[in-house]
Order: sequence, then C-alpha cells, then structure tokens
Amino acid sequence: MTSEEKNWAMACHLAAFAGWFIPFGWILGPLIVWLIKRDEFPFVDEQGKEALNFHISLLIYGIFAAILCLILIGFVILMALAVFQVVMVIVAAMKVSSGEPYRYPMTIRFIH
Repeated sequence: MTSEEKNWAMACHLAAFAGWFIPFGWILGPLIVWLIKRDEFPFVDEQGKEALNFHISLLIYGIFAAILCLILIGFVILMALAVFQVVMVIVAAMKVSSGEPYRYPMTIRFIH
C-alpha cells in the first residue's frame, strides 16, 4: 500500500470535519473523497464506505437525540455524540495513516 493511498484513506475520515462548517459536510466530505478515489485505491474504497456508514449512523442517532431534547436528556446526548464523533474520526485517521483498516464502533452498515 502506497503512502498516497493511505493519505487519501485518511482524507476520507478527516473530510468529515467539514460538517462543523458546512451543513451535512460530515457526510458530503467523505462522500466526495470516496467517489473521486474509490476506483483508484481499494483501501480508500473500504475506508470511505466505513466513514460514510459511521456518519450516516451518527445522523440517525442525532435525530433521535434531537427528539429527546423535548425531555432535556437529548441535549446531553447531542453533546456526547459530538465529542464521540471528533474522537473517533481522529482515531480512525491515525489508524488509517499507518495502513491499518479501521472499523468505527456503533456503526450501521448501510453501504457494503
């Protein structure tokens, strides 16, 4: 595996931070990187799917947490999800940069 392939795979994960600046960027960022490089690098294809599945799962969890804001517990869950997302993306990027495939916890596998 080349360093270029590792860097693009890492970009799939780190592109999710676009969500802090662009609406739905946490999905659009990894999606764009994955669509551009998935045919060129198998590792990018695998890690791009993993990043997308994780962020789609977080979106679903966030919707449920937003509903729970009506009984106030949702605010705590939303903050926990935000911290969880940042930590997991950093861990994934570090693992992938060394060439290890990464599987996010609590992920529903939508894209295979």
